[in-house]
Amino acid sequence: VHSGLNATRVARVVRPARADDLAAIVEHARRDGLAVSVAGGRHAMGGQQFGAGTVSIDTTAMGRVLAFDRERGQVTVEAGIQWPALVDYLLKAQAGQPRTWGIAQKQTGADRLSIGGAVAANVHGRGLRLPPFVGDVEALTVVNAAGEVRRCNRTQNADLFRLVVGGYGLFGLVATVTLRLAPRRKLQRVVEVIDMDTLPERFERRIAEGFLFGDCQYATDAASGDFLRRGVFSCYRPLDDAAAMPDVQKELSLDDWNRLLHLSHADKRRAFERYAGYYLSTNGQRYWSDTHQLSVYVDGYHAPLGPGSEVITEVYTRRPDLPRFLDTVRTDFRAHDVNVIYGTVRLIERDAETYLPWARDRYACVIFNLHTEHSPEALARTGAHFRRLIDIALGHGGSYFLTYHRHATRAQVEAAYPQFADFLRLKRRRDPAERFQSEWYRHYRAMFA
Repeated sequence: VHSGLNATRVARVVRPARADDLAAIVEHARRDGLAVSVAGGRHAMGGQQFGAGTVSIDTTAMGRVLAFDRERGQVTVEAGIQWPALVDYLLKAQAGQPRTWGIAQKQTGADRLSIGGAVAANVHGRGLRLPPFVGDVEALTVVNAAGEVRRCNRTQNADLFRLVVGGYGLFGLVATVTLRLAPRRKLQRVVEVIDMDTLPERFERRIAEGFLFGDCQYATDAASGDFLRRGVFSCYRPLDDAAAMPDVQKELSLDDWNRLLHLSHADKRRAFERYAGYYLSTNGQRYWSDTHQLSVYVDGYHAPLGPGSEVITEVYTRRPDLPRFLDTVRTDFRAHDVNVIYGTVRLIERDAETYLPWARDRYACVIFNLHTEHSPEALARTGAHFRRLIDIALGHGGSYFLTYHRHATRAQVEAAYPQFADFLRLKRRRDPAERFQSEWYRHYRAMFA
């Protein structure tokens, strides 16, 4: 949806009505000698949700809530349910209750993303002290390559659990997910426009003060002295349970978002000024810990702006190294005329649970949305930009997120993910017929052949 760069001709599309249908789909694909790919919200950009010639499973009809344990704060859902439906269910199911549960974290920037996809990519949000999404997953049911349904968690089929979470759909179809919820909290937004050199210390100060969420959007105008130097730093602190909550909040309308999207391409200085002005005007506003994570995504926003789209990469650096990392990126982007449209900095805690963790340390996460035209020459330039960013991140003790694109070299993959070759071997061992495939998998299978 976002990049518009993954057009793929599949053998057929199937839309299971419920999780129980998945095993039969795998069996039919086996009899037909076809591989299987799986997609939910279709926002992934690296090709992991599609495979040419595969049976493409569209999970969007698998949207039921199967169980809600109010005592333990856990909810079991079918993997195709998307964030708005889950949040809405939890709000309605607990209406009038004095203490309620909500989601702990989700991706920001878009909402129509499936929970199964969040498991497969091991996503993260803007929590200040949270590991990736694996920390919110209590248990899964997975359909393996033989069409068998397996329940897995940290004690039962634990090896499968470690491979499926963050396994990009290669080790089985996620049928159901049991999520650990978090107590729903009242929060207050605190906004500053800051010098990015001070961001590591400011993050640590907010954590020490008990803030729960936060991120920083940086200035993107390469012609300005503010480029990657000034940022809108917004954090959220918990309030007392008795704090009054407003009926009406100041928020951006759809027209406001469209104007900002236009300015982010046409006049980046004004875009940052307007964005900063809006956020400063909301300083002190109050939100709920779950619903404040919901976002506005304007479908097809790029069509009025001209051909092309934005492509994303996310790279990681040691937190104290963030200012030096940004200095290096600033010099590189100016030298190579990189057109960055939007970006943000967040934090992540170390992932010690999945087989292929992208969060190998307590990183600062830096997201770059780069504009690219859809010509071979422009895409090649974008690939070169991404490879340089990966090298810069690796040089600062960091890494990068695997599946936003397929531009990394083998040496970069091995430096960031030393166990990647073993990951592919485990894939072949558990799925010798390679029933579960994607364009992303085929790319790296060939690279590591």
